[in-house]
Amino acid sequence: MEIINPSGKQTLSVSMELLGRKLTLEVNRVGFRSTSSVLVTYGDTVVLGSVVVGKKPVVQDFFPLSVDYEEKFYAAGKINGSKFIKREGKPADEAILVGRLIDRPIRPLFPKGYRQEVQVVTTVLSMDPSFRPDVVAMLAASTALMLSGTPFDGPIAGLRIGRINGEFKAFLSPEEREKSTLDLVVACKDGKVMMVEAGADEVPEAMIVEAMHWAVKNVQPMLDLQRELASKCEIREQEYELILPDEDVQKVVDAWAGEHFGDKIRGNVIERQETIEALKAEMHAELALKLGEGENDEEKIEDYNERLLPEYDQAFDLAVHHEVRRGIIEDGVRPDGRKLDEVRPLSSQVGILPRTHGSSLFTRGLTQALNVVTLAPLSFAQIVDTMEVTDGKRRYMHHYNAPSYTVGEPGRIGAPGRREVGHGYLAERALLPMLPSEEDFPYAIRSVTEIMSQNGSTSMAATCSSCMALMDAGVPLKRPVSGVAMGLMMDGETPYVLTDLMDAEDFAGDMDFKVTGTTEGVTALQMDMKVHGLPVEILEKAIEQSHAGRMHILEHMLSVIAEPRKEISQYAPRVEKLMINPDKIGTVIGKGGETINKITGETGAMVDIDDSGLITVAGANEAIDKAVEWIKSLVEEPEVGKVYEGTVVTIKGFGAFVNILPGVDGMLHISQISDKRVANVTDVLKMGQKVKVKLTAIDDKGRLSLTMKGVEQ
Repeated sequence: MEIINPSGKQTLSVSMELLGRKLTLEVNRVGFRSTSSVLVTYGDTVVLGSVVVGKKPVVQDFFPLSVDYEEKFYAAGKINGSKFIKREGKPADEAILVGRLIDRPIRPLFPKGYRQEVQVVTTVLSMDPSFRPDVVAMLAASTALMLSGTPFDGPIAGLRIGRINGEFKAFLSPEEREKSTLDLVVACKDGKVMMVEAGADEVPEAMIVEAMHWAVKNVQPMLDLQRELASKCEIREQEYELILPDEDVQKVVDAWAGEHFGDKIRGNVIERQETIEALKAEMHAELALKLGEGENDEEKIEDYNERLLPEYDQAFDLAVHHEVRRGIIEDGVRPDGRKLDEVRPLSSQVGILPRTHGSSLFTRGLTQALNVVTLAPLSFAQIVDTMEVTDGKRRYMHHYNAPSYTVGEPGRIGAPGRREVGHGYLAERALLPMLPSEEDFPYAIRSVTEIMSQNGSTSMAATCSSCMALMDAGVPLKRPVSGVAMGLMMDGETPYVLTDLMDAEDFAGDMDFKVTGTTEGVTALQMDMKVHGLPVEILEKAIEQSHAGRMHILEHMLSVIAEPRKEISQYAPRVEKLMINPDKIGTVIGKGGETINKITGETGAMVDIDDSGLITVAGANEAIDKAVEWIKSLVEEPEVGKVYEGTVVTIKGFGAFVNILPGVDGMLHISQISDKRVANVTDVLKMGQKVKVKLTAIDDKGRLSLTMKGVEQ
């Protein structure tokens, strides 16, 4: 049946085979009022990409681009698991992270000074559960932008890559992702990398480089397909005006900076910032008298401040960035005087908060992170219910907070933003492979990083501080993890790689790259470009240089705390674990939860039962001991030769039945009651009597034979 198209435009589509499935891009079927929209279908996954462009430039000093990834539970054939709320509401952290994943390779591809508001929304309408839909959404966003008529220098596309049986593979199933030691997302643009994000189980740096080469090759058909669709469409170019610094203004400021900057804007970070502010004030004062219109100095200054100051202010900031780049490229000296591969001064402490379960303070230059670890029973693990995950649990949670006072500015304190969610997730991912299993360490773990001061690379400070706080809390990590942020400045084809990036270099640089890992390999990685892509060969140099930086920082961390503490804090809840036969879970729970409620009610302990048969018991020492013994008695298997204290439950002429374990009765024959002859069972035993018996045999039908002979009563 033909779809009525109110726009009057013909429905167009292009298709290809991509890594074992059909990929289709289709326009003019839905989304008639948006600036552009596209339906992307890959296998059974369908994602709508929509773009709306504002009519007028927004008066602000940054590009107003927003990218949203909308999860719809219906796409996976699910209804929200919340008891009360069934409508999708605030996006889950997972959706926020995918939105950031799409935003990061797109944002640098708009021209500097572009101020039209651009909103990109990707909506998952149907989800094939055999692979994640995130890179399909990235493709939908890029295609919609290609058709929007904006000055977007795309297309881009990405792949999520794992390693199975020694081979790289994209679009992994959930089972394959569990087995893979690498989870890498690479976004590319015509042979160059735009963005990389990875979680890994101590993989070598060389494997990540190899995976990036694989991605660059396999992404290209997706780029070509977008261009094929764009060539078939009538794209209406959007009118726009770039808000750029006036070239004449910049020349004036650059000339002034050349005379006054010199070595003045190098050195201690705080003093350097004070010097820069003083120089800016000096420049404004000097130029106001030269450029201001008025009959006297006061009028000239007032006119300058009202009419010209903002533009010269912006040009001054740009001149500072230019000087940072020049100093690094020409002099090999960074703003704070460091060499290119030098890490800022480090200092750390652990155990600084007396009542928390673990704590640390990590300081690197002017960046400082306080981390606090809290341990709790496994029942405190976060329940994860998203479009992709059903009844999942997050046992380890890393939360990151960085209020505005940490950069010396006033600001509103509110819910964490996308940056906070992203930084916390990166630090969480860095430590996750090194955590002990639930069986070895049956705790839910919450790690909170409170940034105390910011001057670049706070996510890596969060990683280092959380590692030390976990060790201080007695969490038996497999190996400690450190992290470092790297920067890059390109001078033509020559790369200048910076170890331990700070704010001034980040603002002036071409790449921001963070890597975490152990002595054995990489555990997490995040790489963003500020230029229009970089070859893998240049990124390889940054990855290689990062290793030495990570090891230097790790050496410092181990000098503060060499290994996890042997015991957890006296203020942390004690948790005992025991494994039972999963078939016995029902016995412990009881009918309608009667047994488990009785155990918790009478002992005061908290009992959690996993489907695997792992039972964890938390509480005061005495409460734990009582609950554990009770559970053991419920699930214990009868053992031949063992003496039990049982209860007489049935008396017959030939003997008695004695209950030795919950639900387990054995036969005590009259001949086994005593060494002396017993004429009648009732002469010795009564109903409900407690007796000690030994289990002598279990026949092939599971029947138990008991004896009281030789057993001291």
